Amino acid sequence: MDNIPRVGVGAVILDDHHRILLVLRKKPPEAGCWSLPGGKVEFMETIEDAVVREIKEELGIKIKIERLLCVTNHIVESEAVHWVAPTFIAKIVDGEVKNLEPHALQKVEWFPINEIPDQITITTNCALSILKHKN
Repeated sequence: MDNIPRVGVGAVILDDHHRILLVLRKKPPEAGCWSLPGGKVEFMETIEDAVVREIKEELGIKIKIERLLCVTNHIVESEAVHWVAPTFIAKIVDGEVKNLEPHALQKVEWFPINEIPDQITITTNCALSILKHKN
């Protein structure tokens, strides 16, 4: 990276059983951690369009954004990365979840909201903290 903060988006996707969809990252930042699905914002793309596009590309599903949940300062000094990460709450409106990016994602899994794995990304931790605080 060239020492410029980037913008990455993510989505908290919950199902009818109050489970959350997480992906296990193969690539940095935070490789080996469970994360919310999402990705980077392209030039001249809105954050809303970016999260819808990224989820479709990654998981093969169409989502509808319900609202913005939080914005995380995703700074990992040891990896020399700085992301500003808006995170949305979204629902699946079409398609079936599958891993369309096996080069980047080791696994895609639903977890009960109160049984989250220990190894989660900074952004995922922030989003879950806010979700638990509101419930």
